[in-house]
Amino acid sequence: MKNLLLLLISIPMLAFSQEKEVLRYFISKDTLVGVKNQKGKIIVPAQFRIYSIIEDGDLVKGNTIFFDGWKKEEGDKKNMWGYVYDRKGNFLYRPFFYDNGADFFDEGVQRFVENGKVGFVDRNGKKVIEPKHDFVSPFRFGYAAFCDGCDWEKTEDEHKAMVGGTWGVMNFKGEIVQPVTRPSEKDVELNGKYYPYPFQYNAKEKSILQFFEKQNSLLSGIQYVNYYNKLSENEKKLFFEIVERPKENFPYFKVYTYDYDKMHIGLWEFIVSEDGNHVYAVDFFNEDEKIPFDKWLKKEIKAAEEYQKEHKDNPNKFKK
Repeated sequence: MKNLLLLLISIPMLAFSQEKEVLRYFISKDTLVGVKNQKGKIIVPAQFRIYSIIEDGDLVKGNTIFFDGWKKEEGDKKNMWGYVYDRKGNFLYRPFFYDNGADFFDEGVQRFVENGKVGFVDRNGKKVIEPKHDFVSPFRFGYAAFCDGCDWEKTEDEHKAMVGGTWGVMNFKGEIVQPVTRPSEKDVELNGKYYPYPFQYNAKEKSILQFFEKQNSLLSGIQYVNYYNKLSENEKKLFFEIVERPKENFPYFKVYTYDYDKMHIGLWEFIVSEDGNHVYAVDFFNEDEKIPFDKWLKKEIKAAEEYQKEHKDNPNKFKK
């Protein structure tokens, strides 16, 4: 009976740990890119002109197949960049064009475009927010701004800005959220208005966040030691929120670190095993490079101490 219980407990983790079929990019004689499996069967035909550096035989990483470019003889499509397929070769979506390439995954989702409207997909290519609006910003602290009837306009510095239209704010369910009239300390400020604190947690998730909260003082000291402007203790406080939960092909909780105004750009990301027992620091652009939390922390403490020795006049002192 004991062995049976152990087997049943292990089934979810075994499902997560099953290895994906090996897929590789291949380049045709006319320099178009496709994907084959290990046996040489074509999964996606060679039909893409790729802008990133891909060598013949490079491994397809991740839960989906991404082609960073255009199909042969296809023209530019507004707000789109590249193509995403599942690992069986079925077309999924076209990513939103952002910063000279496909949109990044942020807070567990990526923007995509369909029929001129913008929505969101998860890491497996599943549509989690249907495309309904002309433009939607990336998610920041559980909220995204959207507009209808707006369009891009070139600014003086040659960049483009979204102008005009009717604007609003959506939550992670794609629901329109109204600002509050009497904000609390936990509410979120967006463009001068305040919106309700968007996160909800069960007991296990609260326990995961307590792990980070217990080390808030140490981590904030590391984060702000190289800031040249003097910060108050309140400004140095970090916020930790779970932005992604375990799902198929991803047996982790993802935790984002936010600064005092609840914006996380440039701050740390962590993943925590489904049982809550293993914590890793990860790179924003490459989750495969995960570092055990203790090892990561020792490295960050050492870097902070060395920086402080070289910059003794910096106003935000690090204390171990």
